Amino acid sequence: MSGLLTRRRALVGGAMLAAPALLLPGRARAAAIPSGVTLRLAQYKAGDALVLNLSGEDRDRPYDVAWSEFGSGNLMVEAVNAGAIDLAYGSEIPPAFAAASGARIKVIAVIRGDVNEQVVLVPKGSTVQSIADLKGKRVGYVRATTTHYYLNRMLAEAGLSFRDIQAVNLTPSDGRAAFQNGALDAWAIYGYSVPIAREAGARELRNARGILSGNYLFFASPDALADPARRAAIADHLARLSRAYRWIDDHTAELAAAQSKLLNVPEGVIRSLLENVSQKRRLVAPDAAAIASHQAVAEDFAALGLLPKGVDVAPLWDRDFGHGLELAA
Repeated sequence: MSGLLTRRRALVGGAMLAAPALLLPGRARAAAIPSGVTLRLAQYKAGDALVLNLSGEDRDRPYDVAWSEFGSGNLMVEAVNAGAIDLAYGSEIPPAFAAASGARIKVIAVIRGDVNEQVVLVPKGSTVQSIADLKGKRVGYVRATTTHYYLNRMLAEAGLSFRDIQAVNLTPSDGRAAFQNGALDAWAIYGYSVPIAREAGARELRNARGILSGNYLFFASPDALADPARRAAIADHLARLSRAYRWIDDHTAELAAAQSKLLNVPEGVIRSLLENVSQKRRLVAPDAAAIASHQAVAEDFAALGLLPKGVDVAPLWDRDFGHGLELAA
């Protein structure tokens, strides 16, 4: 975990602003957030803090914010479980492992996001035309991530399994190098690596639409939720994010330009991702379908031998909190 990145306190006329009126779980209305509250938030590089800043939704907060950057959802789960972070998010997979390990987290909201950037790529000139053609081939992926999940599903649909390929577990950066150097016949990967590889001639064999749900889960520390002040701050923060995500719809060029500078990735590459999403990013309350999707993910990893059989994700979910959020219509 990196150190503290930013700390903000919004003051007007020397007095702390009162919190916006928000419905909190189990209450008719939220209490005002007192001064001196710090909400400790996790993000990926050039993530939510940037979107909130560009959209103006980070202004006039009635509490402090401390951002920390992480490289994976697994590390975020560890930080929330340890009490070092109040709120984080990631794919359905890290919380599934949290359910098996007894980690202290609560899922309180769901991001419905893009899956078009989760793909299996083959190099320029490859003769591979389908997932079935990967039998015996060297295929890169990232263990215990979305790539592991959708690659397993794709192979099963083609009548294959991980035993039928030469699966190579690589970090995204190591995978990129191996793919570029011809050491892989295919690469299951996500994010900015996809358009970068395409610019070098890579071809998409298949993307994860129809396999991945597109659900990314916000999970909080139970201790933070038990503290009325931090609980109210979390609700306020998520309401701001909900509005900021809708801001992205009409400002992809602005966001791409800002992310390009921070990530050192060509602006066109980022725009290609932002403008070709499977669904627009939205923050929604938990529902039965989201929990069922999460359970299905856990069961697939149990079948792979990475989680114990019978793991139940439902106790992680706090639907009351999510249903009390004020989310942008």
